[in-house]
Amino acid sequence: MNHQYSPLILDIAGQALTAVDRRRLMHPMTGGLILFTRNWKDRQQLTDLCASIKEVRKDILICVDHEGGRVQRFKTDGFTHLPPMRALGHLWMTDEKNKPASGAMKATQVATACGYILGSELRACGVDFSFTPVLDLDHGDSSVVGDRSFHRDARVVVLLVKSLMQGLLQSGVSNCGKHFPGHGFVKADSHIDLPVDDRSLQSILIDCALPYQWLNNSLMSVMPAHVIYSKVDNKPAGFSNQWLQEILRQKFDFQGAIISDDLSMAAARFIDGQQLTYTQAALVAIQAGCDLVLLCNQSLASSQGGGGAIDDVLDGLTQAQQTGQWLGRSSAERRRLSLFPASPALGWDALMASDRYRQAQNLLSLLV
Repeated sequence: MNHQYSPLILDIAGQALTAVDRRRLMHPMTGGLILFTRNWKDRQQLTDLCASIKEVRKDILICVDHEGGRVQRFKTDGFTHLPPMRALGHLWMTDEKNKPASGAMKATQVATACGYILGSELRACGVDFSFTPVLDLDHGDSSVVGDRSFHRDARVVVLLVKSLMQGLLQSGVSNCGKHFPGHGFVKADSHIDLPVDDRSLQSILIDCALPYQWLNNSLMSVMPAHVIYSKVDNKPAGFSNQWLQEILRQKFDFQGAIISDDLSMAAARFIDGQQLTYTQAALVAIQAGCDLVLLCNQSLASSQGGGGAIDDVLDGLTQAQQTGQWLGRSSAERRRLSLFPASPALGWDALMASDRYRQAQNLLSLLV
């Protein structure tokens, strides 16, 4: 089932689809579904859930935040506990005696193993895509980034990320670099606050934004930060034409998909001094250059009779398109479709028996 443009990634409340979930997935504005720990019981249930989603629409992109460390939604029933990415940065800095750069070489191998394990385990259960890796530099002050960051040095981050993305590619999973142009410098958590980074554009470009410039032909998608960079624009980066169009698209020549961070986060909808509705925020993000917009955890309120934000956004986007407030871009839909796996997935048992998976697990043990 193909639609001209399907920009919304939404969520569901439970471990199986309801009639309401199915109706929302059928909506032409729906392009993806993001899973959380509440949607998980065990591998069989997850596999059945993903299959039921594809029965509704094959072109729904099934997504999850699955980075490793403290951001990993599925951790039981055989799923590998992946390390925080900072562990790879530490390994990079740890050389064996009389073997210069041995730590760096080992770290790149382990990073590829992490990417392959991460992607192949998800795909064995029917998940298409993970919002990973984090490209934020480790300035040491950000509570929301912390050990999710690979390293402070952008060069180390880029080479470890390229290695991790090679493993993702081997599993068939696309990547998503986040949070453009960098969330690591600010202390505030954009889930509950509105972080402001007062550095100059030049300071950001020669530091936090470097991974996006150096990985412009490797990244399949990018997620902008819910951070205001006050010397550049008074809007958070995910709603800023200057950041998304002038810098990311034009200056960095990025060709992949741009996916907004969660529009339900506190920082997302406070723009130009006003609190926007979810629909208004989605429209501002799309008009600024986002190809996909993410709305999380609203199904919980809806299922309890106290919400309906998902339906409001689906209807609001439809009405806005019909009245010419925004136009569906075929290029945006092509970029969404490019995030789907291009190769068949191994089932769980076949994966466990495969030589590549065994090799990846052996490499991962080097971190212990």
